[in-house]
Amino acid sequence: MGESRNDAKGTIMSDTVSRTPVLYLSHGAPPLADDRTWTSELAGIGSRLGKPTAVLIVSAHWEAAPLTLAATQTVPLLYDFWGFPERYYQVEYAAPGAPELADQVRKLLHSPATPVYDDPNRGLDHGAYVPLKEMYPDAEVPVLQVSMPTLDPLALYEVGRKLAPLRDQGVLIIGSGFTTHNLREMDMSREAAQTPPAWSKEFDDWAERALAAQDVDALIDFLHKAPAARIAHPRTEHFAPLFVTLGAADRELDKADSVIEGFWYGLSKRSWQIG
Repeated sequence: MGESRNDAKGTIMSDTVSRTPVLYLSHGAPPLADDRTWTSELAGIGSRLGKPTAVLIVSAHWEAAPLTLAATQTVPLLYDFWGFPERYYQVEYAAPGAPELADQVRKLLHSPATPVYDDPNRGLDHGAYVPLKEMYPDAEVPVLQVSMPTLDPLALYEVGRKLAPLRDQGVLIIGSGFTTHNLREMDMSREAAQTPPAWSKEFDDWAERALAAQDVDALIDFLHKAPAARIAHPRTEHFAPLFVTLGAADRELDKADSVIEGFWYGLSKRSWQIG
């Protein structure tokens, strides 16, 4: 995607004219780093895309209204999980902040009806740093995390649509969630790792077909249209980042590809690249 530079006004620019793709990643949990297949798939995505000017990421693990921007300088990571071995709390990912990108996000999203807040002390949560550490392990790409101000799919789609111009400047927009996510139904047995439950397979298949058909209306209404939707997502925060991704790829859904498929202890890790 070329190297980044700033114009006289501080706007992030790209030396290429091609539009940066967008991603929806099933980010997993901290043990994702132990799954060599998954980590190699993420590394492959990063290698194919090349180094963006910056990353804007929306994680399932940050809901805050009004929409809020995380730290624009490097601060400690947010280890937003409990009960894992100590080594998962020793992970570091000191990516540069992205203050210029934050300025642009404010301009694109702010209005009297939709204020944009700042949380200068909030570090990247595991929905952000776990996949990014595999994609860009040198932590050289500036990263800005943005909260989800709502779980309403249509509202999140509109957020993504407003952010879409950033793609013309080489910014990689990522929604980080999980295509199916029900921890109560998650089975850590070896058998489940090989044979996912019917509800997860059915939802995964439906989502893949709906996006291939560019059926945005069905995806937005997934709780009523998808099979086993309320089992696959008892709460919808892990599917919600997909709608930011879809909005940022408005009118380009014919370019959607599944870049990661399969299941992790029964949960669908399907991930898409669009564009």
